[in-house]
Amino acid sequence: MKLTITDIVIIFVYLVATVVIGLVLKKVAQKSKSNYLLGGNKLPWYMLGLSNASGMFDISGTMWLVTLLFVYGLKSIWIPWLWPVFNQVFLMVFLSIWLRRSGVTTGAEWITTRFGRSRDSNLSHGVVVVFALIMCLGYLAYGFIGLGKFVMIFIPWDIVQPYFPFHVSPEYVPHVYGIAFTLFAVFYAVLGGMTSIVWADVLQYIIMTISAILIGVLAMKALATESLVVPEGWKTPFFGWRLNDLDWRGIIDEVNSKISGDGYSLFSIFFMMMVFKGVLVSIAGPAPTYDMQKILSTKSPKDAAKMSGFVSVVLMPIRYFMIAGFAILGIVYYDRLNLMVGGQIDFEQILPSAIAEFVPVGFIGLLLAGLLAAFNSTFAGTLNAAQAYIVNDIYLRYVKPEASNNQVKNMNYITGIVVVIVSIIFGIFAQDVNSMLQWIVSALYGSYVVSNVLKWYWWRFNGYGYFWGMVFGLIPALIFPYVFSETLDLYYFPWLLIISAAGALLGTFSTKPTDEATLKSFYKTVNPWGFWGPIKKKVMAEDPDFKPNRNFKLDMLNVVVGTIGQTALVALPIYIILKDSFPIGITIIITVVCGVILKKTWWNKLPEK
Repeated sequence: MKLTITDIVIIFVYLVATVVIGLVLKKVAQKSKSNYLLGGNKLPWYMLGLSNASGMFDISGTMWLVTLLFVYGLKSIWIPWLWPVFNQVFLMVFLSIWLRRSGVTTGAEWITTRFGRSRDSNLSHGVVVVFALIMCLGYLAYGFIGLGKFVMIFIPWDIVQPYFPFHVSPEYVPHVYGIAFTLFAVFYAVLGGMTSIVWADVLQYIIMTISAILIGVLAMKALATESLVVPEGWKTPFFGWRLNDLDWRGIIDEVNSKISGDGYSLFSIFFMMMVFKGVLVSIAGPAPTYDMQKILSTKSPKDAAKMSGFVSVVLMPIRYFMIAGFAILGIVYYDRLNLMVGGQIDFEQILPSAIAEFVPVGFIGLLLAGLLAAFNSTFAGTLNAAQAYIVNDIYLRYVKPEASNNQVKNMNYITGIVVVIVSIIFGIFAQDVNSMLQWIVSALYGSYVVSNVLKWYWWRFNGYGYFWGMVFGLIPALIFPYVFSETLDLYYFPWLLIISAAGALLGTFSTKPTDEATLKSFYKTVNPWGFWGPIKKKVMAEDPDFKPNRNFKLDMLNVVVGTIGQTALVALPIYIILKDSFPIGITIIITVVCGVILKKTWWNKLPEK
């Protein structure tokens, strides 16, 4: 398939627009470290929310979710709980408020507000920086893989090869495309910092919204003339012990092999593991990536909560309208898709193959611009997070604390380029989108959970406990995927948890508590609920007017209501495309009821500071 001149012009205009944004906002970003890394804490919460949603609307993730919906139908709405998607609800309800109250630049810098500046705090700070950089590089590589798979379908290498200065082996063609398009994201992210990223993300969100509506409408038109032949349980989100109602024999036989290979057949066990892991990951707070940086960039704790809640509202309906459109087009016209890669069926090719086959000439450029925008958004946001940790938490803390603004600017540029080069190398050696994502959300997050849960909710937990909990978790997280290569990453999450918990408790009880002044300052500033009894008594004795946080039950109610509402927002666009009236009505009612409850129990009660 070849792009038309119109398609090429649309893509070119989008890419030029991102360059212009970077150039225009360059001077704003150079004013200070805060301006570069956090937009000076002046950006409106709704723009940061759109930016965050745009960053989560990436090519690789969308390819994966299209594949899930194609194979598992409505049951696939639960599988993104692997991330878990409902962590945005926990952030919305209370964790964004707690995090923003610290007033820091990065998650690693936040460690000093909890553990002070002693030796154990320095160790904890260092291990967070290491974890953050591994996480950022993993996400950048994950996006790089998806982009390479995606672009090569639309721009045949035999057209480009005559203009290329040297020969490229076929297996490395996706990486050449990945590098080429990555450069645009690098340009505006490195030059303009957070403000540039947010403005580019808003542009990208608009493009992606138009693209999503286009694909959804095409699928609805296809269903008006074609029948959707799927297994009996495909159209219901409910499930039993096993996926017995998802038998694709006689429809698309190869899909049964895909289900078996994914390891999701015992769906009830898989679901329970997802919920168990998801809740723990959520109460641990955001991982040190672009999501955390957007929270720290808001004007106030109240805005941080609004921003996190807004992400689900603007992301889920639009993204799943596109996902459902592609999946349904793929099922209806399966015999027309080209899913063969290296002699085997690769279901991750459904999205690009469907674009090539079904999108009308003239609209392909818009859609490609939208999906390239999605990649750029994720890449730029993650790159900004990685820069923040290297510059703020390594260079300014250990190498040159007195660095001038000009030196900080140059360091931002250098680190941005180095991080991109390393992430490209990661991407070349990674297997595929799904394997990379499974490792990030199951193994890597497993090493993060214990220490980051305890830091919020238990006063006795100290910096040594944090350090050893992270180290005990991080080492097996890097080793287990090779030792247990045939096991779904999610299933050794409990072992990571146990090992990490052992390290955290040994480190804590073999050393002294964090000094009392640091604990009291943290408790008064952040005001978390949890096991803070001894510290609360001392704070109350010194300041009888202090009001401790007694919102645990209300927060948990809001988390449950918010998760139900978020899940309804995922299911609604799928049912709209299927034109299934009764479920549409039910999901709308659920969404409205959840919204009304949250207006009274969450929005109206948001703290001013």
